[in-house]
Amino acid sequence: MSPAARPRGPKPDWISDPKVWRTEVLAGLVVALALIPEAISFSIIAGVDPALGLFASFTMAVTISIVGGRRAMISAATGAVALVIAPLNREHGLGHLIAAVILAGVFQIVLGALGVAKLMRFVPRSVMVGFVNSLAILIFMAQVPEMRNVPWAVYPLIAAGLALMVFFPKVTKVVPAPLVSIAVLTVVTVAAGIAVPTVGDKGALPSSLPVPGLPDVPLTLDTLTTIAPYALAMALVGLMESLMTAKLVDEITDTHSSKTRESVGQGIANIVTGFFGGMGGCAMIGQTMINVKVSGARTRVSTFLAGVFLMVLCVVFGPVVSDIPMAALVAVMVMVSFATFDWHSIAPKTLRRMPTGEIAVMAVTVAAVVTTHNLAVGVVVGSITAMVVFARRVADLADVTRSTGPDGTGVLYTVTGELFFASSNDLVGRFDYAGDPERVVIDLSAAHLWDASSVAVLDAIETKYARRGKTVEITGLNIPSADLHGRLSGELAAGH
Repeated sequence: MSPAARPRGPKPDWISDPKVWRTEVLAGLVVALALIPEAISFSIIAGVDPALGLFASFTMAVTISIVGGRRAMISAATGAVALVIAPLNREHGLGHLIAAVILAGVFQIVLGALGVAKLMRFVPRSVMVGFVNSLAILIFMAQVPEMRNVPWAVYPLIAAGLALMVFFPKVTKVVPAPLVSIAVLTVVTVAAGIAVPTVGDKGALPSSLPVPGLPDVPLTLDTLTTIAPYALAMALVGLMESLMTAKLVDEITDTHSSKTRESVGQGIANIVTGFFGGMGGCAMIGQTMINVKVSGARTRVSTFLAGVFLMVLCVVFGPVVSDIPMAALVAVMVMVSFATFDWHSIAPKTLRRMPTGEIAVMAVTVAAVVTTHNLAVGVVVGSITAMVVFARRVADLADVTRSTGPDGTGVLYTVTGELFFASSNDLVGRFDYAGDPERVVIDLSAAHLWDASSVAVLDAIETKYARRGKTVEITGLNIPSADLHGRLSGELAAGH
């Protein structure tokens, strides 16, 4: 069959459906408007010119829309990355910062190729819920400074913005309510001459597009050793936030995404960003929620257009964008915070049914994130806590039952449960070494050996009986347990 005669699959929705196009275009515009003040704020945290944060948001969004693994997810300059690289910029200058961004991208590609994304399977649901809730709290906390020591008019403007976003969708959903809220509040403040903080007060917007170039640093081993720790930290933090965000969007949209492609894509986006003089970034969770949950975007078009609109708004419509009141964007982010929080997770009915350990893991995750303002730290601390809780829970399931041997002589010990370092250590004290007859059978048909600790404990039990001239027969090992026991038994005592 010739290529021309080959049947073709259906075109993607974003090509064939005008409604999808409208949703994606408007979502990209809303995200771009919300990106501007945040990118400027993160630039200030990193100690660089606001243009570098805006350039990073532009190049990250455009690049990741092409090479990323999660559709509709927004990547841009972020606070987490800014906090990591700020000391490097402060101590060694902008050239080293840009070089670190490029090296971080290389690290992310390597980590992605090595399968770091597979570690996401070990993040339990309670940590994910804590991640989402702490994210919502951080988004809200980030808006609090914009509501302190401001003219009184800011408060009714925020209230009006929230009211528009709640009630406008009841009239029509053709235009995203956040975009309507931003437009209406901007027109009102400009027309009425209301003096409130605006986007322009955050910093000057760039008047031209970024141009590619190499970082101004000496290509020496000393430079590499200086930037490598910062680059590795940035790579790990960026991947953690990006993969967690991708997993969250998977759940919201009920679709699957390639986490390995996303990891590699984040690396490529950071390399491109570095060569264009940006400060680097990763998945931006708040903006992703605006795009996916509030605006309803589902394709790469919205991500691509968010980056394009960002530069167009800065370069072409800079004076207009500068007049947008911060109150309008604060209202949008407060709404995002409210929509992101998993209110069901803290409902009394849910808490009564949830195991105490699960609640503790969720609370620890939230506490760690809110305390450190670092989502990656919260995920790591929460996951470790979940592992400890799981280990303690499983350790209690191991049990030993004593009975008469099958032939009426000797004694039979039946061991049940999962045997590993946390559960097997208690087994030693469950046997009557002095009182048992000369023949002892330990039946492990209902047990499983998971590690060297469990094999070492069985060896210790046999040794204790042997010292009293008694023999032990271990039976019922399944194939993996028998293989582990056969390889390690007798090899774990001191001196080996």
